[in-house]
Amino acid sequence: MTPLLDVRALTVELPTPAGALRPVNGASFQIAAGEAVGLVGESGSGKTMLGLALVGLVPAGARESGQALLAPREAGEPMNLVACGERALQRIRGREIGMIFQEPMTALNPVMRVGAQVTEAIRAHPPRPSARRARELAIEALDRAAIPEPRRRARQFPHQLSGGLRQRAMIAMALAAGPRLLVADEPTTALDVTVASQIVDLLGKLRRESSLALLFISHDLAVVSQLADRLLVMYAGRIVEQGPARDAIEHPAHPYTEALLASLPRPGVPMSPIPGGVPRLDALPPGCPFEPRCRYRRPECALEMPQPRRAGPDHFSRCILVP
Repeated sequence: MTPLLDVRALTVELPTPAGALRPVNGASFQIAAGEAVGLVGESGSGKTMLGLALVGLVPAGARESGQALLAPREAGEPMNLVACGERALQRIRGREIGMIFQEPMTALNPVMRVGAQVTEAIRAHPPRPSARRARELAIEALDRAAIPEPRRRARQFPHQLSGGLRQRAMIAMALAAGPRLLVADEPTTALDVTVASQIVDLLGKLRRESSLALLFISHDLAVVSQLADRLLVMYAGRIVEQGPARDAIEHPAHPYTEALLASLPRPGVPMSPIPGGVPRLDALPPGCPFEPRCRYRRPECALEMPQPRRAGPDHFSRCILVP
């Protein structure tokens, strides 16, 4: 089956006085139509930059290479998002790929009413309905995002909504133009546990109803495990493990994935924090970037970055411990 999104050796370089840094380094993965893929890792692993690269929102001056092939809606050749110009990307954002940003309070325009912002997302793409029809569609989008009293909320400004409602408004805006893929970047950040669970349930419901593909970015494996069919584990710019979510969680093939799972709070089980922190991109170790923190490290781990090894059907890990 042809994937909806086929990412091949995607790299993002940021020029600095110390040389080019790579917050995304050779990422390769696929997302099928209707599939939910979780992208996890600590802060600084490169998750957000990878999501931004898919919609052409990397920082000014950044250089991208590799491919991110988006399948066409109908017959035709896939479109390489990395090679698209800004005009083509404007047609893709919202219509083909929607995005939920980390902080809805800063992502939403504080001086525009919520309904007007959703309406703007609808009218930015063909068939560009009339202003009146677009307002009705915006109300429907807010209702679909489980916002109570959507007509009243549409007349309000972002600061008048709670954190959970602002996040739902972001979801409504991201899905208003009917995209096939949704990139959700830490959509539960700064929400309490109950509201975060509601947001995850809502995304799952919308995905099932619309056959929506989802790239769910989070540092929290517990949240991702509720939603994802497959898992991508990212560390220091590289995807170090990927495979079916259940396999990767029940039988992690990379020590970093194992360490992330051990650091989760569980009843009756003491947490085991990961020592140290994610290395700076300008001070990466010569071999496996997780080697200084890994309890299984061997001398050869410090020599070179391991290539992906098969740990099971459709399950790969960049670790020399995989036979």
